[in-house]
Amino acid sequence: MFFTSLKKFIPRPVRNFRHFFYAWYGAVKYHYPSEEMLVIGVTGTTGKSSIIYFLRQVLEDAGFKVGSLSTVDFYVAGETKMNDQKMTMLGKMQIQMYLREMADKGCQIAIVETTSEGYLQHRHKFINYDTMVLTGLYPEHIEAHGGFENYKKAKLNIFDYVSKSRRKNAHGKLIEKMAVVNANNQYAGEFLLFAFEKKIIFGREDKKNFIADLQIQLDINVISSKHIVNGNGLHFFVGGTDFDAPLFGEYNIVNLLAVIALARGLDVSWSIIQKSINNIKPSPGRIEFISEAEKFGFKVVVDYAFEPNALVGLYQAIDLLPHKRIIHVCGSTGGGRDVGRREPIGKLVGEKADVVIATDEDPYGENPIKIIKQVSMGAQTVGKILDKNLFEILDRREAIGRAVTLAQKGDIVLITGKGCEQAMCVSDNTKIPWDDRQVVREALQLL
Repeated sequence: MFFTSLKKFIPRPVRNFRHFFYAWYGAVKYHYPSEEMLVIGVTGTTGKSSIIYFLRQVLEDAGFKVGSLSTVDFYVAGETKMNDQKMTMLGKMQIQMYLREMADKGCQIAIVETTSEGYLQHRHKFINYDTMVLTGLYPEHIEAHGGFENYKKAKLNIFDYVSKSRRKNAHGKLIEKMAVVNANNQYAGEFLLFAFEKKIIFGREDKKNFIADLQIQLDINVISSKHIVNGNGLHFFVGGTDFDAPLFGEYNIVNLLAVIALARGLDVSWSIIQKSINNIKPSPGRIEFISEAEKFGFKVVVDYAFEPNALVGLYQAIDLLPHKRIIHVCGSTGGGRDVGRREPIGKLVGEKADVVIATDEDPYGENPIKIIKQVSMGAQTVGKILDKNLFEILDRREAIGRAVTLAQKGDIVLITGKGCEQAMCVSDNTKIPWDDRQVVREALQLL
């Protein structure tokens, strides 16, 4: 407790020096494992974990041995461990430890989810990335950075760091540094100005291409044309190749385009990419249906969406499914994280769902009742009535249980904010073991 309070009075750059030390010492201790593999970094406001989950499937189908570190899991050559750290970019040498394990087990490619917060804490240092991907960029997670421009600058600095990293030599040939960027993002051009040998864009033809007028030499252009989104999945075309992915969520088209761009950048054939994507498995905790609910005649969906843009994408997918009512369990993160999104979340859910249950999510050291009431207020501004079609329930387990109890045949229960996360963060950074999916299954057993 004393040290937690003391941290508030120590300037952030000073506090972050210990992260720099751990990054350096981890690289030394584990003998610079990133030098032994091709390393892909994935950064952006949203979609990072899904892209990593999809990409490793495609790369494995192409014959590569792969390792990955993401919000969802830690994966080494076919062995999976769910991420129970409540942290995307691991600290205290753990990234280097996993990279060493990947190298020792023969992984040719390592994929590392790379965040702007991790950049500020030097967790990317001494990792020799070869490729960096920008999934997209918009104003989220900005309070920790002091504003959007600082947030964007951190992302740009990651690309700058990778473009200037030492080139590796594999089989007598230098590995090219590669940038893969979402062309539909208005800041795309800025990320393509760095000194990468290979520059690739991906995007949708029906969305604005913000770099069309820029004089940037591109190596590969992965832009989808006609697409169909329905209850059977995602159907879209890239050039002369058609894809039929068994996934929900129109936003996943862009995630898959990023995967195609990366795979083509690594010279994976179109036929392998097509076959793999047409059999792709969904990422855990991302529009994950809990099958045990089917026998009761309603559906339960667990999703990671924790901010307004992601919730909009989720509802675009849910709206395609036949249903009577939507019962939505939601909340917002504490600890001063993006306070401004709490009422908008409540408002959006209040507009879309028939019943809203505002509950605890990850309060950290903040008063969870205060957060719940801020979310609830957003729902009330669009007409939801407390204790009629809006409920404030502090205990998340009780909230999920209430939602399941209220559900009738034909309904859909949405539980958002945590997905497959394995812990809930409360005061003093204490982590309580948690899994929304398991809690749902336990609630269903009581019906």
